[in-house]
Amino acid sequence: MRKTAHRILITGFCIMLNPVWAENQQLDAIEALQAEVAAMKSDYQVRIEELERRLAAAEQQMNQADQSPGPSPAVLPANSGASRQAGSDNVFNPAIGVIFQAQAWDYQRDPDEYQINGFPLGGEAGPVAEGFSLGETEIDISANVDDKFTAWLTAPIVLEDGETVIEIEEAWIETLALPAGISARMGRFFSAIGYLNDKHSHSWDFVDQPLAYQAFLGNQYIDDGVQLRWLAPTDLYIELGGEIVRGDRYPAGGAANSGVGAYSLFATLGGDVGTSHSWQAGLSYLNTDNIGRESGPEDEPLSFTGDSELALAELVWKWAPNGNSRQRNFKLQAEYLWREENGLYTLSDSPGLRYDADQQGWYVQAVFQPFPQWRIGSRIDRLSTDDPGRLFDGTPLAAPVDDPQRYSLMLDWSNSEFSRVRLQYTRDEAGDRDENQWGLQYIYSIGAHGAHSF
Repeated sequence: MRKTAHRILITGFCIMLNPVWAENQQLDAIEALQAEVAAMKSDYQVRIEELERRLAAAEQQMNQADQSPGPSPAVLPANSGASRQAGSDNVFNPAIGVIFQAQAWDYQRDPDEYQINGFPLGGEAGPVAEGFSLGETEIDISANVDDKFTAWLTAPIVLEDGETVIEIEEAWIETLALPAGISARMGRFFSAIGYLNDKHSHSWDFVDQPLAYQAFLGNQYIDDGVQLRWLAPTDLYIELGGEIVRGDRYPAGGAANSGVGAYSLFATLGGDVGTSHSWQAGLSYLNTDNIGRESGPEDEPLSFTGDSELALAELVWKWAPNGNSRQRNFKLQAEYLWREENGLYTLSDSPGLRYDADQQGWYVQAVFQPFPQWRIGSRIDRLSTDDPGRLFDGTPLAAPVDDPQRYSLMLDWSNSEFSRVRLQYTRDEAGDRDENQWGLQYIYSIGAHGAHSF
């Protein structure tokens, strides 16, 4: 009798638990389906943005009434405002986005005393503050002005000496309806020279710029002027362009020639190899006339007056299985920079000294995403310079005994295309003594955010 009662109780207990167990199984299945739907939505959003970019380029070529449209380019122009805006249902309503970037760094020496012998740093070059720092909070506003122009504004909010400052980083107007694949940009913009120069910091694969960009471009070259581009109507991506700018920001200075102190030329090629590989190569040239360009320590800056020429070569190769970069992808990137400067350097304790030297810099980096959300990367960068002569011995312009170089490793995790957390280690052998540097960074964006260029 007891055994029968026990069996009845156990059977009843199982009957009571079974619906709960079944409900839990259904909830797990629903959560899995919801996650899969969210992933598919994100993937399709990326594809839609890419199609919108291609549509913008095709529409720009079709605006010439007496010319039939050519084939769509394989790769779209970098940082194109038209590509961000065309195809939207609300093309005249401003799209507003905010990007948050913060960092925490640990150094073995005071970053305020950092220098690279033979390469005085100007512009925004140099290490970020030690410890926790808010970094740059970037506000982006963009919209089509009308059917012929689009506009872009980037206004970062930064802390300088404990005070909050709002800067104008970019403010430009770009044409939408010029014929024959021609576009013009007017205002303040990142120069299109090189591969990295016109990319915003939140899209970099490492926290900082390579040594060559820091030494030769002050991190990034940005100036006020006019930029012209021509996109060839071919299957192979071919873009040619040039810029005439004020020449008032590093590596230029002084706004020479009545405010037309610098110009640049650039050419970019790109295409696909099968369905899994794509590439881009380019050459660029920057010429600046400098009047009192400052670099080096803020309390005792060096002043340079003379001519500066900079040439850049770039090569980028990308791989993603069947073009689906969301699951796995690999990117190999390299640039070589060569600079010649001829003029007078005025040091704090001496009159102007004649300076004539060639300098080189290069970097190679590789970034691999083995599975969704996680990426690893490595980078090596190096500088070299001619000896400017005995007159510069004991000054920041004296040639270093060993070529400055660095080695960097990074690991980052992205929950989505709108968030990223990154850990970076750098072995710095570019300063007076070698050191290990550790950095942690987060990048989060809200609101509208256009697709990144190739």
